[in-house]
Amino acid sequence: MSSKDWRKTLKQLKAKPVVRQKYIKHNSPKKRTTGVAIHKCRRCGQLRGHISKYDLQLCRLCFREIAQRIGFKKYG
Repeated sequence: MSSKDWRKTLKQLKAKPVVRQKYIKHNSPKKRTTGVAIHKCRRCGQLRGHISKYDLQLCRLCFREIAQRIGFKKYG
């Protein structure tokens, strides 16, 4: 069995529960604890340009759009 997306293969293994459990054990993606992929913008889902200070969890583009509404002031 070779498939690019592991979820597609899971659908094919519905009839074989033992083989399906073994496949899940060895082929499901691991839980990430560090790196870019664990931080997502809560508004648009973008991974890059993430602002986590003050528990904002926004990308820089979304922050620029809503900064005035959430109480930040623009200086300069």
